[in-house]
Amino acid sequence: MDRLIHGIAADATVRVMAAITTDAVREAVRRHQTSPTVSAALGRVMTGTLLLGASLKEYDRLTVRIEAKGAVEGIVAETISGGRVRGYVKNPVAELPPKENGKFDVSGIVGEGMFYVTRESGFDLGLYREPYVGSVPIQTGEIAEDFAFYLAKSEQIPSAVLLGVLLQPEDPFVTCAGGVMIQMLPTSNENIAVMIEDTIRHAPQLTTAIKEGAMPEDLLKMTLGIIDYEILGETDVKFECNCSFDRAVQLISSLGKTEVASMLEQDKGAVMTCGFCNEVYQLDENDLRKMLETEKV
Repeated sequence: MDRLIHGIAADATVRVMAAITTDAVREAVRRHQTSPTVSAALGRVMTGTLLLGASLKEYDRLTVRIEAKGAVEGIVAETISGGRVRGYVKNPVAELPPKENGKFDVSGIVGEGMFYVTRESGFDLGLYREPYVGSVPIQTGEIAEDFAFYLAKSEQIPSAVLLGVLLQPEDPFVTCAGGVMIQMLPTSNENIAVMIEDTIRHAPQLTTAIKEGAMPEDLLKMTLGIIDYEILGETDVKFECNCSFDRAVQLISSLGKTEVASMLEQDKGAVMTCGFCNEVYQLDENDLRKMLETEKV
């Protein structure tokens, strides 16, 4: 089962997060029918978003949005408390040949662009607060390095980020996925940073470890080495969208009475597809009539 943990290390001078996200990424890939390289990119962004939002409180929301000039065009992932995550891409069928080393050309399919992070609180309660929005230019398009660059430049937190998605030709398409995020707090010292860098440099490949059964705790041990850590919280992870038939009704009714009446007359109904999860909601004639009669528009 997918799981996310977060905690502290090195006498509370380092913040640590690790997650297994195989099932969540698998569900996103299934819903959006993404190509192999896009699947790897989307899985990395979803995993990085979960790690960045590891300590979100109830009614908080964190969104990572990549505006890309490459073939994928754009990637969006959103997470809320409780390990719930969803995501989508603008061009799910974009594809490029593998690199010379056989790995997916994620950087090529992303290309240049901008990396945005939006933090919101209380939005779903109707308590509007000015969201925090940070942005940096995409550095490599490999995703993990872009998360680390964002943290260093926009939030002034030196970080190490490891993200991985392993695919195979046969079902299940997504073999495994997960990631680790290590954030150096202002009280940390350079020696600890050097130790972590050296440990990561000599650590096994992330997806290899996950495929062989590694849990989030194992991923932390793999990246921290002899440095002790303490888990402060953990949660199950799942792909979950907040769309619903009622939300579809609200969205269509917001188009106005004239538009709804036109849908009723010309199309005898309406169809709405959620961009985040590809769920399709169909409203028939009775639904539209009820909308007009109850003056919801």
